[in-house]
Amino acid sequence: MGMFTWTEKSSAVLSQGGVIGPDERLPWPQTAVMGVQHVIAMFGATVLAPILMGFDPNIAILMSGIGTLIFFIVTGGKVPSYLGSSFAFIGVVIAATAYAGKGPNANIGVALGGIIACGLLYTLIGAIVQMVGTGWIERFMPPVVTGAVVAVIGLNLAGIPIKNMAASNFDSWMQLVTFVSVALVAVMTRGMVQRLLILVGLIVATLIYAVLTNGLGLGKPVDLSVIGNAAWFGLPAFTAPVFTLNAMLLIAPVAVILVAENLGHIKAVTAMTGKNLDVYMGRAFIGDGVATMVSGAAGGTGVTTYAENIGVMAATRIYSTAVFLVAALIALLLGFSPKFGALIQAIPLPVMGGVSIVVFGLIAVAGAKIWVDNKVDFSDNKNLLVAAITLVLGTGDFTLKFGQFALGGIGTATFGAILLYALLNRRPVARN
Repeated sequence: MGMFTWTEKSSAVLSQGGVIGPDERLPWPQTAVMGVQHVIAMFGATVLAPILMGFDPNIAILMSGIGTLIFFIVTGGKVPSYLGSSFAFIGVVIAATAYAGKGPNANIGVALGGIIACGLLYTLIGAIVQMVGTGWIERFMPPVVTGAVVAVIGLNLAGIPIKNMAASNFDSWMQLVTFVSVALVAVMTRGMVQRLLILVGLIVATLIYAVLTNGLGLGKPVDLSVIGNAAWFGLPAFTAPVFTLNAMLLIAPVAVILVAENLGHIKAVTAMTGKNLDVYMGRAFIGDGVATMVSGAAGGTGVTTYAENIGVMAATRIYSTAVFLVAALIALLLGFSPKFGALIQAIPLPVMGGVSIVVFGLIAVAGAKIWVDNKVDFSDNKNLLVAAITLVLGTGDFTLKFGQFALGGIGTATFGAILLYALLNRRPVARN
């Protein structure tokens, strides 16, 4: 079937507990709504990452849409994935630019040069995989390793909503209201409403928040004036890259983390859909690498296959690549429209935090599902220790510094899992 051709399935499939595969889709109106849900799922992290690095969030949204389209085209529309801002770049970008942590990054150009170098290295790795296959990568990253890396991404991000998105006790309670709302929608509803659990739960929680704050004065009220004052159309402020050797050497190694993230993503989707997507692994790496280079050339962050959207797919069991095509086009609109961006940014931070708790938790569970589906034997001390140490390194944000280069929790967990497995796997086989 062609890149833009899907087998249409009726909504009756959903009511019967069915799965919508990558090469299938719901009717376009329902597909469009699912695309909105994926945009909302990626929005919080895709905006937060550039803010932490001093980048322009509007460009990050725009480049996430363009990057997703690039990925869609390079993979022939066969791999369901959304590309958003990668948190793996945060530590190295801050180190390379000496960013103070607030406002625009004055040395953003230097970081962009490093991001492009990273994208180039990532693309070259993808080209090698495309030529010789995935066997060499899978020997270093078997299911026990990829499952741990996927789980760590969710667990490492867990502190963001809990520590940074709840400024008061009221905000914490609203996070609870939000994730309970999502859970109730997931369990108590059926059909399309159930598949839109993130979106519906977010809307319900936002309405409750508005009643309690705007109506009863219990917290910071929802500010709709920002939406009214924002322009319908506006060009983002693009920035040109600057290539310096130190920044490029500092940032380029992040490509290895992106490989592990993408590999884990494809393994997770394979496990969830029952369709082996390994044949597209090299093209997925190339698509992600090219998208990262294009993003860096325009002033955007490095991008990666988004685990948040794995969480949405896991919850909805809709894996149609058509949904991601729609989500990418919506992100393009957001990137060029400050008003649409303001609308989503008007979502109360505690509500977005509650949704993030759900999504990050689903990512962690997706990693565990890789272990279950591949029957990883945890009675084998090798597997047990690789998983145990990796989870704590990532969750605790264990950081190692090599001069100016700082390898944060996701990085130490990723490299730690790969190297520890390689070391322990050298154990001689016992002979009777």
